[in-house]
Amino acid sequence: MDKRIRFETKEEANARREREFMALTPGERFQWFLRSFDGRPAADPEIARRKGNFILTKKDVPR
Repeated sequence: MDKRIRFETKEEANARREREFMALTPGERFQWFLRSFDGRPAADPEIARRKGNFILTKKDVPR
């Protein structure tokens, strides 16, 4: 996604971001979705398991 600073309303920004997202292929959208979790603190997996939640874990892969 483009990281330039823009001066636009919230509605304009949301519409632009949606157009950019929908222009991606389905595979690129899925990759974007997975990357959107980077940097977020992980939930306690034990609590999630007790609640019966489905858990996806990401392994750190050296680049």
